[in-house]
Formats: sequence, structure tokens, C-alpha cells
Amino acid sequence: MPRTLLITGPGGAGRTTVAAATALAAARAGQRVLLLSGDPAADPGTVPGVRFAGIDSGEEFRAELAALQERGASLIGMLGGRPLGAEELTELPGAEQFALLRALRRAAAAPATDLVVVDMPPLHQTVTTLALPAQLRRYLARLLPAERQAARALRPVLAQLAGVPMPARWLYEAAARWDEELAAVQAVVEAADTAVRVVAEPGAAADDALRTGLLGLALHQLPVTDLVANRLAPRDSADPWVAGIAARQDEYREEWARYLPVVALPHPGREPRGSEQLAALAAAGPLDPPAAPGRPHWSVEDRRTEDGVLVWAVPLPRARKSELDLIRRGDELLLAVGPHRRIVPLPSVLRRCTVSGAGLTDGVLRVRFTPDPQLWPRAH
Repeated sequence: MPRTLLITGPGGAGRTTVAAATALAAARAGQRVLLLSGDPAADPGTVPGVRFAGIDSGEEFRAELAALQERGASLIGMLGGRPLGAEELTELPGAEQFALLRALRRAAAAPATDLVVVDMPPLHQTVTTLALPAQLRRYLARLLPAERQAARALRPVLAQLAGVPMPARWLYEAAARWDEELAAVQAVVEAADTAVRVVAEPGAAADDALRTGLLGLALHQLPVTDLVANRLAPRDSADPWVAGIAARQDEYREEWARYLPVVALPHPGREPRGSEQLAALAAAGPLDPPAAPGRPHWSVEDRRTEDGVLVWAVPLPRARKSELDLIRRGDELLLAVGPHRRIVPLPSVLRRCTVSGAGLTDGVLRVRFTPDPQLWPRAH
């Protein structure tokens, strides 16, 4: 599987340009690069080592729905429905996310590829898109549990007795197919060689969007390599207005550098076009893709000797206590931070414990678990 670098950031930050420049920098370093984008402007043109693949969400939606109709033709007919014609199929909201995920799955199997660079949607939408595979698989497992398929051998008999086909068979087969496809995408998203590069133009609005977006990435354990501070004004400008902008940008850059490596990218004066201008931008950073840091690990600290508890440490940089919430449900923990929510299975050692408290210190949420005497194994 090739490495995957996902480029995102607040809207209007220049992530499409940075994605193209990043792909070009990697190619000039000798890597074979596949650049994915739904924006034709991201295409760097004919550049040795870079292949460009556009993501057409409309075409993806029409092809998928046509295939779904074909597989479910008998069920549609049984219910008295009429299939939609190709000319009637128009893209629905959310189709972009699924088209992007399918493109990610295909790119992971692309031959002769060392690095896949993906021009992602704005930061908040990127978080929800990357979280979709795991969330949808959980929904499928809850609503259509695989063990229920064990009775599928009886369905032909039941169908003969009832005189009609059994829709459940089609439904479970579709669910199994969807789960397989989602599992393949989830494997790419959670791979050790998949990481995120964030692009932002320093300022108050970008800082707010970054804080919320980076919390979402941290909650879903998506590693961030660095933050590209884009379109920086020159510090040595003789114009007081430009110098003032540069000074304010420096304040945000220094704050961001406390949490992530920051790559400084000067304002090019105009939107870079063509491989030469992109190459100049890539060298100015520089934008060579760093090594993926690996999926963040949430460690369990054993403090039974000192405090009688186990502590689950969840890194959430720049989180605020007022926006945190957690609920224990069986062997799962629902974690919420701001607009982001995630349901995670508890490590096996914590399933025999009760939640006895939580605290946020230095950007780390520490959830305390007390062993349950009724469930914890006793020494004999």
C-alpha cells in the first residue's frame, strides 16, 4: 500500500495549491506520486512522476445507483416500483464524500505508486468524511448483525411457502457488500502510513477553525504531520500596513508551533499556475512530504498501586473542559468534544471497570476507571 497524505484546512486557505505543490515536491525527490482532487485546477500538468486523477462525484453517484438498481431489480419489481433511467439520476448531497472514499480505496491499490496526495474538502468536512467508514460499519453491525445471516439457508424454503422472494436476503447481501467496501476504506484511513497535512492562512478565523478541526482529527486518532502557514506577508516590508499583517501572522504561527511543526509559505503574489510556479512554491516551504507519524496511541496507565485506578489517556490538544462529555455504554465509551462525537470500544482491561472520573490537563483527557470487584479476577 502506498503512503497517503491528506491535504486539508479551513476553506479558502489554499489547500488545492498546496496539494499540487506537495505532489510536485515529492515527484522531484524521486517518488512516484498519484494526486487525487475534485478540482481540475489541482492538475499540475505534465510532470514526470506525477499522475493526476480527478474525482467526479456525479459520475460515481450515477454508476453506483445504477448498479444498486440492477442488483435489486427483483425486489423493486415485487414492491411495484419502476427503476430510474440514467437521464433521471442527479447527484444527491453527500455524494462527494462517498466518491472521495471510493477514490481513496482505489488509490491504495494503484500500481507503481509510492505516495498518494489527496486534495481534501475543508477541515470540518474532512473530519466527518474520514470518520464515515468506521461509523457506518458500526451502524450496519447494529442494525443488520452478521449472525442473523446464519438462517439464510431457510429463506428459499420460506420464499416458496410465501410465494414471494425474501427481501431480507437481498438486504443482508447488500449489507455484507457495503461492509466489505467500508472496511477497505477504513483500512486506508487508519493505516500507519496515512497522515494529514493542514493548510491555514494565519488569522483569528483560521485559528478558531483549526482548533475545532484539529480536535476532531485527534478524537478520531488521525495523525497530523505538520501545519502549512500559507500566504505569509513579508516581514521586512516598508509598507506599515503589510508589516502589521506580517506581525499578526507571526503571533498565530508562534502559537500553532506549540502544538505542531509549522511550515512557512510566503505569499506568492498571485495564484501559482503551471509546474514551474508550483515548483517554486514547493521549494519555498519546503513542502517535501514528511514521514507519517503513525496513528496516535491512547495509552492505559496502571495506577492501581498508588490510587487504585486505571487511567485512559486521550490526547485532545487545546480542548476546553466546557466542551467535553463522555458516557459509558456497556463496553463502549461515547466521547464528545465540541461538535465532534465518537463511540469507541473500551480496551479489554477497562471493560471490567467502572468510570470513576475524568479530568483535562495539558491537552490530555484522562479517564479514570476503578476495577469492579464483581468482574475483576481475584488472586487465589
